[in-house]
Amino acid sequence: MQAEFAEHGATIVGVSADPVDRQKQFDDKNDLGFPLLSDEDQSVAAQFGVKRFGPMPNKRATFVIGKDKRLIGAIASETNMNKHADDALALLADH
Repeated sequence: MQAEFAEHGATIVGVSADPVDRQKQFDDKNDLGFPLLSDEDQSVAAQFGVKRFGPMPNKRATFVIGKDKRLIGAIASETNMNKHADDALALLADH
């Protein structure tokens, strides 16, 4: 999948509220191949409108941001992770 995004000049970065050590364990287990950034205080999640109140985890969302730093599109799906990658690639192809 990394190669498909690279064809469009895109870089994948993951952000989660998990602490760095937990992200490392997740990456070691799943071999993601892209950096994961820790947003433990959920300030980034709040800025992107995906923070939930209380102990609930953040909403799952993908944001496609262009080289001009403008939002190209957003994908939200709590259950279909393939949708995130497929829709992001389609947005990049159309942009």
